[in-house]
Amino acid sequence: MWKQFLGKLPKKSQKKDQDSLRNPNLGPNISSSGSGRANSTSPAAKRAAVFPSSVIAGIEPLLAFKDVPSSEKMNLFISKLSLCCVVFDFTDPAKNIQEKELKRATLLELHDFVTQNHPKFSEPAILACCKMCSINLFRVFPPNSRSSNIISGENDNDDEPTFDPAWSHLQIVYDFLLKFVTSTSLEAKVAKKYINHSFIIKIIDLFDSEDPRERDCLKAILHRIYGKFMVHRPFIRKSLSNVFYRFVFESEKHNGIAELLEIFGSVITGFALPLKEEHKIFLSRALIPLHKPKSLGVYFQQLSFCVSQFIEKEPKLASGVIKGLLKYWPITNSQKEVMFLGELEEILEVISMAEFQKVMVPLFWRLRRCINSYHFQVAERALFLWNNDQVINLIAHNRQVILPIIFPALEFNAQNHWNLAVLNLTLNVRKMLSEIDDVLVLACISNYQKEQENKELVVEQRKEIWERLENAASSLQPIAGNTAVLVTR
Repeated sequence: MWKQFLGKLPKKSQKKDQDSLRNPNLGPNISSSGSGRANSTSPAAKRAAVFPSSVIAGIEPLLAFKDVPSSEKMNLFISKLSLCCVVFDFTDPAKNIQEKELKRATLLELHDFVTQNHPKFSEPAILACCKMCSINLFRVFPPNSRSSNIISGENDNDDEPTFDPAWSHLQIVYDFLLKFVTSTSLEAKVAKKYINHSFIIKIIDLFDSEDPRERDCLKAILHRIYGKFMVHRPFIRKSLSNVFYRFVFESEKHNGIAELLEIFGSVITGFALPLKEEHKIFLSRALIPLHKPKSLGVYFQQLSFCVSQFIEKEPKLASGVIKGLLKYWPITNSQKEVMFLGELEEILEVISMAEFQKVMVPLFWRLRRCINSYHFQVAERALFLWNNDQVINLIAHNRQVILPIIFPALEFNAQNHWNLAVLNLTLNVRKMLSEIDDVLVLACISNYQKEQENKELVVEQRKEIWERLENAASSLQPIAGNTAVLVTR
């Protein structure tokens, strides 16, 4: 039946459609004289002058759905889809105005048809839908300045995104695809042959669009595809991992990382327990390294949510996540350091005592450096950890190890830090620790004073050595002429 159906398609108009796809400027029989004739003819003649005359199963494709019997509506649906495979050039707003409006009206008709509850979509209809969406949506994006700004470390948050001029058509196609995928009339067993790996990869590639409206549409569509087509779930997860790998280890430029992470955040909530090894590998090899790029601030909220979801699912992962944060801890980027401290506090709120003890020594050595940071926001954010009751509880149970590490930093701040807010926070933390264990605090103060005295003694000795060397050098007579000098090793 499908072969007979295709046999009724006019071959010439098919060839013309393909030529139009290769070159959008070559409209299907679009000319100024044709437009002139359309002004004096009926609406049906106007549309016929714009689109190629494709008659499928004897149905005029530009008829309204209400004008055909129910048995022919699916054939009319396919005819209209074939007409919408013509792509126009939107870089020139004054070009093909009438044709663009007629295509937009046809797309709206298709959207309304899919929105209504109809019998199951036939396989030819599913094929035609996927073909129309592929031709209209799948395209290569031109190079852009925003990506180059991201890779060079420049802040592009103030730059306005580039909006696609064809959005008036693209938006309807995206809405159509979303309604089509979520429709109860679409059987996943049949549709998986056409919404296949190739189709999904091209959907994921579109997330690099600069247009945030397009990325929002794609986010909804890919999430629905993941939910409806269970057979494609492992492939989608693997494809997202590959995008993250390329972003972290190769290019560091991609416009849709935040949206992809948002999708994955909702996917993680559905993971069964215990977590598969595949999911743990994704956490360690994809999500943790995503803390490394300079553009972390663009997607930090979504990334932090994904990491917290993993820890909520399996608390034993908390120590590994903290080790990963310490591995990628920023040294010269204060904004990223503040973000890391915020995420660290969220992890410490849910970490178990056993997992905390695995990482507390390297963790508090890093916090010690943060407390002594001359950037007041970093020092302030590190000291704010002591406002968290869970963090205080962890410190109190392990004070014999933690206080000797952290107390020298507090004493140094109390004596030397330039910022008044940091100074006040330091004094409050020191007072809080004294209330927890006054004897241990006094011992830490005594050790700190001894260390300072030893450092001062070393400085004095170094000064004396340099003075002796300078005096000895000044007492020597300069070597004159070509006197040979014996140098021993």
